[in-house]
Amino acid sequence: MKVLMINKFLYPKGGAETYTIKVGSYLEEHGHEVQYFGIDSRNRTVGNALGEYTSEMDFHEGSMLAKALYPIKTVYSTEAYNRIRRVLENFQPDICHLNNFNYQLTPSIIVSIDRWRRESGHPCRIIYTAHDPQLVCPNHMLHNPNTHVNCEKCMNGHYVNCIRGKCIHGSLFKSVVGAMEGTYWRKNDAYRKIDAIICCSRFLKTKLDTNPVYAPKTIAIHNFVENVRWEQTEKKDYVLYFGRYSMEKGIETLVSACRALPDIPFVFAGSGPLEGLLKEIGNIKNVGFKTGKDLEKLIREARFSVCPSIVYENCPFSVLESQMYGTSVLGARIGGIPELIQEGKTGEFFESGNSKDLQSQIEKLWQNPQLTAAYAENCRDIHFDNIEDYYQKLMMVYEGKMDMDALRAQIGV
Repeated sequence: MKVLMINKFLYPKGGAETYTIKVGSYLEEHGHEVQYFGIDSRNRTVGNALGEYTSEMDFHEGSMLAKALYPIKTVYSTEAYNRIRRVLENFQPDICHLNNFNYQLTPSIIVSIDRWRRESGHPCRIIYTAHDPQLVCPNHMLHNPNTHVNCEKCMNGHYVNCIRGKCIHGSLFKSVVGAMEGTYWRKNDAYRKIDAIICCSRFLKTKLDTNPVYAPKTIAIHNFVENVRWEQTEKKDYVLYFGRYSMEKGIETLVSACRALPDIPFVFAGSGPLEGLLKEIGNIKNVGFKTGKDLEKLIREARFSVCPSIVYENCPFSVLESQMYGTSVLGARIGGIPELIQEGKTGEFFESGNSKDLQSQIEKLWQNPQLTAAYAENCRDIHFDNIEDYYQKLMMVYEGKMDMDALRAQIGV
């Protein structure tokens, strides 16, 4: 099978990029031929035989004319339309697997793929992995960054609400462009050309299913995790947060709880714009951004970890990884997080954004080490898909040999 993996960034910049490259690599290990399409940049690590990519857009530099044209290019990219067409004609893929494509690539690539397969008669399927709710929300978060309130006003297609709330970076101009993009493509038939939409949580699936165009195409498949060997690890006396130090991750909620619990030691591993909030709080040890074995050791040895998000998380790796490494999780009851934690067995929940409730739950778990030890032991038997499990499910989606209802029943997510 020939698979064209499509993502705007073609290097491991974030979760969607890591997913795109790892899935592509694993497909190759199983004998499939894989090429990639996206933006060209000096950081690019994968590509296609023709060397055809879209140009990098710098929204902060460049000529006045270039900046003036960016709003148009973020709605419809003629360059992306033409360049992917050349890749399609050369590679002749059986699957075009879309990931993050808005703004830099634009849905014009879907129009191009569909036109190519109709004109060529090649039976190419278009599969889209939804890493966020961008199909129903112009700012891709279902959250107003100005009011810090989760918002679903645009889900009915009334994208004027994005403009009213200045939902994209607090900018009226960017919000107008985002609303234009959402409105144009909602009225256009492009998204109807997608054959299947993979949602990384059941929660995200429910949001996309509010649109009757998407509902018949969606299937929920949780993200995969690396194979992890179980190890009995001696726990140390700290509560762990690892991830980005930002508003949407609930850092302010967690820091408030930390201040109220001066006798409980916390370790923060990460980086981000709100790092300054951690300073001068005596019971917080900020160890900075960690990866690999250093992060694994921190996770394994933590009494428990906290996932305090205030936005609709879908399938956060911090929750998956904690339990895979034998550490229970205290998670915000929001988005897809409740799908990943077995309450009363591998972790507990608190009300998202409620620092008092978070404080109370942290205190309860900290004062009951026997309970957290039992939760940690229960993590021994937990199962999340590894990449081989995920690959088997992905192939069923790729092959499209059964209708979506039968496929959902067989995959069971």
